[in-house]
Amino acid sequence: CTVKFSGYLGNWNNFFCSYGHRKYPQLMKLGRDITLWGLELGLLSMARGEAARFFFAPQYAYGQRGCPPYIPPDTTVLFEVELLDFIDSEECDEFFELSNEQQEMIPLEKVLKVAATEREFGNYFFHRQNFRFAKQRYKRGLSILGRGCSSEAEQNQINTSKVLLLLNLSLAYLKLERPQQALKYGEAALEMDQGNAKALFRCGQACLCMKEYSKSRDFLTRAQRVQPFNRDINNELKKLA
Repeated sequence: CTVKFSGYLGNWNNFFCSYGHRKYPQLMKLGRDITLWGLELGLLSMARGEAARFFFAPQYAYGQRGCPPYIPPDTTVLFEVELLDFIDSEECDEFFELSNEQQEMIPLEKVLKVAATEREFGNYFFHRQNFRFAKQRYKRGLSILGRGCSSEAEQNQINTSKVLLLLNLSLAYLKLERPQQALKYGEAALEMDQGNAKALFRCGQACLCMKEYSKSRDFLTRAQRVQPFNRDINNELKKLA
């Protein structure tokens, strides 16, 4: 979760800690980064975007011993908390603790859910301009989608999930100013969905960055045929011209 909180001793005038008040608060994991039992229980009771005030008795906070020199023994603490966002990663964590052989036995529905969670993590980092972490999460999601399928319907489900991750990887590499990699992942998406306007657009952007103008024009005009009124595609063609 991403969270803002401020802690007080005994009353709202005795401030002792705060967290998350910068522009992009760090993603924190319950039970690892957030270990105050009362705060963990409080966050689990909250909705995305909710703000709350909690009174934590000593057994839910710092216990009989306190936390010298800042928190006296046997102290009730007060917290103002805002839950900005969260990602449910329980199934994802459990999946990656399994061996490769055990992962192969997991039903496809759950594998697709894990891949979607990895994509959600990637999007979280991407929107905070951390493109390196974003592409790592996209790649991890992609890495579990190479399993064999028993039917065409299952393969279509996997391909749909793959295309989303490949498109995100292509964009992440464009942001990292690595157009060759961006083109690679854009073309991989096109292998599964030849008429995908976003994949054609990403490939066109990558070729333009590499000054391969003829290839860029080919990709962008194909994208424009699919979506003739797409402003981003048309603007990229103007840039190319």
